[in-house]
Order: sequence, then structure tokens, then C-alpha cells
Amino acid sequence: MKFARSPCDRCPANPQAMPVKIGTQQVLETDSNVDLVVALGGNPNTGKSTVFNALTGLRQHTGNWPGKTVARAEGSLTHQGLRYRLVDLPGTYSLMATSYDEEIARDFLLFGRPDVTVVVVDATRLDRNLNLALQVLEITDRVVLCLNLMDEARRHGLTIDVDQLSEELGVPVVPTSARFDQGLDKLLATIHSVATGKLICKPVRIQTWSDELRGAIEQLTTQLCAVDHELANAQWVALRLLDGDERVAEAVRCGELVGAADSITAEESRSREQILKLASSLRWQLGAGFHDSLVETIFAKAGKIADATVTRSGDENGPAFDRKLDQILTSRWTGFPVMILLLAVVLWLTIAGANVPSAFLFSILIDTVYPQLKSVAATIGMPWWLSGVLIDGVYLATAWVISVMLPPMAIFFPLFTLLEDFGYLPRVAFNLDHLFKRAGGHGKQALTMCMGLGCNAAGVIATRIIESPRERLIAIISNNFALCNGRWPTQILLATIFFGALVPSYLAGLVAATAVLFVALLGVLLTFVVSWLLSRTVLQGEASIFHLELPPYRPPRLLQTLYTSLIDRTIFVLWRAIVFAAPAGAVIWLTANLTWGDASLAEHLVHWLDPLGVLIGLNGIILLAYFIAIPANEIVIPTILMLTVLVFGMHDSGKGAGVMFELESTNATKGILEAGGWTVLTAVNVMLFSLVHNPCSTTIYTIWKETRSMKWTVLATFLPLAMGVVLCYLVAQIWNLTLG
Repeated sequence: MKFARSPCDRCPANPQAMPVKIGTQQVLETDSNVDLVVALGGNPNTGKSTVFNALTGLRQHTGNWPGKTVARAEGSLTHQGLRYRLVDLPGTYSLMATSYDEEIARDFLLFGRPDVTVVVVDATRLDRNLNLALQVLEITDRVVLCLNLMDEARRHGLTIDVDQLSEELGVPVVPTSARFDQGLDKLLATIHSVATGKLICKPVRIQTWSDELRGAIEQLTTQLCAVDHELANAQWVALRLLDGDERVAEAVRCGELVGAADSITAEESRSREQILKLASSLRWQLGAGFHDSLVETIFAKAGKIADATVTRSGDENGPAFDRKLDQILTSRWTGFPVMILLLAVVLWLTIAGANVPSAFLFSILIDTVYPQLKSVAATIGMPWWLSGVLIDGVYLATAWVISVMLPPMAIFFPLFTLLEDFGYLPRVAFNLDHLFKRAGGHGKQALTMCMGLGCNAAGVIATRIIESPRERLIAIISNNFALCNGRWPTQILLATIFFGALVPSYLAGLVAATAVLFVALLGVLLTFVVSWLLSRTVLQGEASIFHLELPPYRPPRLLQTLYTSLIDRTIFVLWRAIVFAAPAGAVIWLTANLTWGDASLAEHLVHWLDPLGVLIGLNGIILLAYFIAIPANEIVIPTILMLTVLVFGMHDSGKGAGVMFELESTNATKGILEAGGWTVLTAVNVMLFSLVHNPCSTTIYTIWKETRSMKWTVLATFLPLAMGVVLCYLVAQIWNLTLG
């Protein structure tokens, strides 16, 4: 196992730099059709979501890296006449509630009161995974331990005495290999037995406390049981009160733990306040080292159980293949070159492979279907303005998005998912950790940045895995510099038609991939720069402790990878692009055909924006396109092309201004752009502005939803926009001075 560490951050120097409001997760809503509720908890990367998918039939993405599940997912199944609701909780190492995902898991177990809690543990890392299991056993009696990844355990030469482990914990233990559907039938049967009371659990709870701590726990436990007679986890509640858990303290104050929030009498209220005062007094007596002592006790207990139940016959450091591969992928000398090389290969395969299917889609959707639609419209006597809005606007915008976006996404996402499922992304985080440390950020920011490569809104949500509110804000604000899926097609297209065309055809793909790689790496660099600036200005503070457990390498399952990348990602993103492209096409056509004086509204807007656009190496059409494309980055290039055709009169001769047509090749697209005044400088600055500009509307809303702060939402929106304007201006001035 490798660890990436940074200095501690629990008390930022600037108290005002901790404004993120972390609300508690709502308890599962009652469903009259559900008989029993089952919670799935576990450490990150234990296969918890794979178990969830196998039992429910859903297809939640199960990437081989920490932080995939940052909000709970729910599914249902029917077994022996009973309907179960399964809740997949965020992966977490602890229930001490230091981060958003820990809070979600802890609150659901405590206040949601599931009928059964399944703790999924990694059989190859039992000593560390049992830490969470022991904490869950303190909260609830009805627990099933799912000993997953048994195939990996065998590969590591591990033998686990399942019966002994069950006896040590006092709950049933079911060995599984969820990836291969092994042991899941027995797991479901065991869940059913525990839920229906056929199997009674007698969990073994931690008793090895110091004399001083034991006395404090007994005092609080006695007081708690006197007030809440039905409290089954009084010892755990006492521990959380001694640890200063404000959420649990509030639950004790208002009677949430036993569902008595609406029936607290004045006398009971006074008794509850006395309990909290007692907890505060005892916490002061125990001193500042109590938390560390508590954690050490739990880890010691977990290690003792693991030592008693696990026999190792292989190499202590794991399979030789894993070690040798880690020596290459995480080496100080080879880690970064390999990382850059892999990204370059993915981009080259995407660019080289997308040209033919993209041209095919153009020929079908635009060369064939578009004229037929126009002919049908004329035949049925459709008014010219309606034909313009629906066919020249909505249809062509949608057809162009499908033709340009579908091929590269259908190649890029499967390749990216293969690396993800193989277990490479945590190695990227490990390599980047020391850089984030020097930039004042959190090591887990590398994981959220990788998530941002798919979708910035998802990357913002993924920051919930970061414990420190200050560092979480840094990750949220800087996540926009990770190229999201909506911006990859813009980068790939412009690199192909402007840079690939500068060299012989056999080098075109390599040159285009290099150009896109440069922009992507620039985004990573800007992430570090902005993180550094934020950590030394409005979000000052020390970096917090970070440890990263690298998952084992696992051969990706190709069919599941194709399903995940093509259905869950490609089609989802493409549909989102279509949803926004269709109305955008109508708006563009209308602005081109609504006249004001002697010119269309589009021409007026472009004329007003042109001076600023030219100053920063762009033009008015590009600026207007980015304004129209705020709902989705995917429609930037279609909007630019449509506006160019409209403003420069490159449309058909029928009534009304038409839009783009016969774009059967990248050369035709390049011809339209060059007719609109584009040069290589324009392409360079559009690629840069595509990287550094305001987030899309979905990401902006997500930022506000996650922070509940207008201040940070505005900063996250306009900081990259201002940086993009300045960057393009500097590039334009330097370009004109040196090459003009």
C-alpha cells in the first residue's frame, strides 16, 4: 500500500474561509410498497456499488477508484415475497463525520434506521476495513458483513477463516466476489434471515477502553438510557458526545434518536441539556488526546481480529505484477511521463478514429435527410418561417451535434473508462498529491479533477470526499479548468482542421492530439495556479492530512465498460447536448431573421461584440456563441458555424436566412470558419477560451447547491471568465507582435 500525505488542516487560519454549509442527508422517505430497507456501507473501492448493482439490477458506475459514490443511490428488489429498498451509501473509512460522505453514511444509519446494514469489506485489506465495520456495530445490531473481493484475496495468497471472523464480530459473514456474481445468492438469503428475525445478531462491541474513558462512557450511557429507554446504541452515542459531535448532540437534545422529536416535555428537555453539559465536562477532563486514543483503540481491535482470522501464504507485499507496475506508474521518474503518454495515446486514438464515422453521419443526417425534410416541408406547404425554425434551426443544430460529438465520445469514454476500471486513476492522484500539497490544496483534489474530465458538475459533487471545507472550496472553484466532455469535441475539431492540416496527412492525427494534450495539461497547470492563489488569499490555511489507499489492479470487464461508457456516459452526454442544441438552433435562426432596421438582430449583436472579440483574438460571433452556449459547452461550435453562415450570408436563396449545410468534411467546416475571418490565431484562442471561461449553467447551479453561497458561486463563475479574457488578450498581442 502507498500513502500520500500532506500537513494537517483542522483549524484554517482564516475562520471566514469555511463557509460551505454541509447539511445532513434526509432520512429515506417512506414507501408503502417497501417492506424492508437495507443499507450498503463500506470503505471506498471495496466493490460496494458492484454488490448494489448485482442485487438491484441497476447500473450505477463502479469505477476502480475512491470517491465514486458521493451521494446515496437507491434501488429495489423482491425476495421471498418481500420487497427490499437498497441504499448504497457513500464509501467512507469512518463514521466520525469529518466529511460530507461520512456524514451521509452516519446519519442514514443513525436516523434512517435501516432494517439491515450490509458492510462490504475488501478481503485483501481486512485489518483496515474492519475499522468501519466495528463502528457500524456500535450503532446497530442487525449487520451482515459482506467479505467481498475473495478472488483478489486468493490472488494475494490470503485465506480467511469466515466462521472465526463471524464469531469475533458476532454477526454473519458472507464471502463474495461480486464482479463474478459469486456468493450473492447467499448474501441475499442472509440479509433476508436477519431482516425477518430468523437470524439474531449479537455484535461484539469494543470494551477495551482505558479506566478513565470507561468511567466517562458508563456515566453518559446511564444518563442516556434513563432518558431514552429504547436507545440500543447508547455506548456509541456516548462516544460521539465525548468526541464533540454536534450533529449527535443536537439529535440527543431533540429526541431524534428514538423518534421522539415532537413529544419532548419540559422536564425531559432539561434532562437532555444536563446530559450534554455532562458530556462537555467529561470531554474537558479527558483532554485533547481523546479522539486519537479513540481511533487507536478501534484500529487496534480491527487489527487483532484480522490477525486472528487471516492466514497469508503469499508475499506480504502482494502479487509481484502489482508491485512492478506500481514501480513504473508511481515512480518519481516515470510516473508523469507515463501519465502524459497515456493521455496522448487516448487523444490520438480518439482523433484518428473519429474522422470516418463523423463524415458518415454528416452524409446521412445533412446530405441526405436535410434535403428530404426541406422537400417534405415545401410539399405540404409549410410556412417558410416554420420550416426555418424547425429544419434550418432545430434540426441542423441537432444533426451537427450528433455528427461531431458522437464519434469522439464513443471512442474517448470507453478508453478513459478502461483506465479507470483498471485502477490507474488513483495512481494519478498519488502522483499529483505532492503538487496539490505545494499548491495548498488537498490530495483528493486529483480525484475530483479526474472526475471533472467527464463532467465539471460531477467533479464539483465529487469534492464531497474532501474533509476540509476550505480545501473543498478550492477544489470546487478550480474544477472548471478540467476539460469536461462538452469541451473535448471543440478541442478535437479545431486541432484537427487547423493544426492537423499544417502537416502531411500521416502526421495530422499526431499533431492534433499533441495540440489537445497541450490544452489539457494547461488546464492541470491552471488548477495548481488557482489553487495556490486561493490558498494564499481568500482561502488561507494549512493543507490537511491525506492518505490514499491504492486499489489493486483489476482487469476491466470489456462488456461492462462498453455499457458504462456508451450508455451511461456517451448517450447521456449526447442527449444533454441535443436537449440544449435544439432550442439554441431555434434561437439562432430567429435572431438571424428578426430584423432591426436594415440588419438582423444577430448582425447587430455581433457588430457590438466585435471590438472586444478582435481585441482578445476572437470575434463577435465567437463571443455571442459562448453566451448562447452557457447552458451547455457542447453547442459552442455548432452555434459559431450557424452564426457565421447567417451573418456572412452563406445561406440558401429561399425566404429567410438559412443555416449551415453540406458539411460533409472537416475541410468544409474549415472553409466556413475561414470565410468568417478565422486564422490559426483564432483557433488557438478559441481552444484556450474553451478551456478558460465560465462554467456551464449546470455546473454553476451545482456549485451554488453545494456551497449555498452566492459569494463563492460568483467567484467560481467569473474568475475563469476573467482569466480567459486576459489569457486570450496576451496571446493575441504576443502573436501579433511576433508574427504579425
